[in-house]
Amino acid sequence: MTQHVTPENPLSTETGPEALVLPPPVTVTVTTRRVSCDGDDGAGMGHPRVWLAISETGYVDCGYCDKRFVLDPVHAAGDDH
Repeated sequence: MTQHVTPENPLSTETGPEALVLPPPVTVTVTTRRVSCDGDDGAGMGHPRVWLAISETGYVDCGYCDKRFVLDPVHAAGDDH
């Protein structure tokens, strides 16, 4: 028989729907369909540099850090598909 034990100091005291909401990903607006991400925003902690291609959806998410790159359709370069 499995018994659930509640920790003395839970990481979160929220129990409602707010407890399930994750912070939004960092969003970067770009003008090219090919972008690179190394996850480092000056904090000294990053990930290996990866190159990502923005599809017809207009955005791409980094698989390492969840940073979202959104194509600015007004200022996008037309020859980098």
